Amino acid sequence: MSSLKALALITGDTGIRGSVQFVQDPNGATHVTGKISGLSPGLHGFHIHALGDTTNGCNSTGPHFNPLKKNHGAPSDKERHAGDLGNITAGSDGVAEISISDRQIPLSGIHSILGRAVVVHADPDDLGKGDVCLLCLMLSYVAFLSVMLVLDKTVLYDLE
Repeated sequence: MSSLKALALITGDTGIRGSVQFVQDPNGATHVTGKISGLSPGLHGFHIHALGDTTNGCNSTGPHFNPLKKNHGAPSDKERHAGDLGNITAGSDGVAEISISDRQIPLSGIHSILGRAVVVHADPDDLGKGDVCLLCLMLSYVAFLSVMLVLDKTVLYDLE
């Protein structure tokens, strides 16, 4: 079996642009690589959300993808949403380079992430260690307009 591949093209209203590639190896690990520019410097929560509907921005993408009904956590935690991919870091130039390997975000099967939304939050993810789970729906409207990202139209494109 060859690797499965998908691509997310990211655009934002404030000059935010990027692409994120997903490659699932035959052994089940999905490698996520990409580059997003136009972000504010610092940490940004990075997640797969349950729905690929971006017609109402972040409000229509639903919560973090969580098919096994687990609690919010860090990517290294046993107890976490499948869509909890932690934080990405934008440098002083506003560019975030992404390189993640994860076994809970397959591109095939009953828990596939194809057709879901890739979301970069305005603020850091607390990784399940704080009092509040950082969900897209909890972000302020201003933060959403300025730096929250969802995919434009179709969420993930099957390249195979």
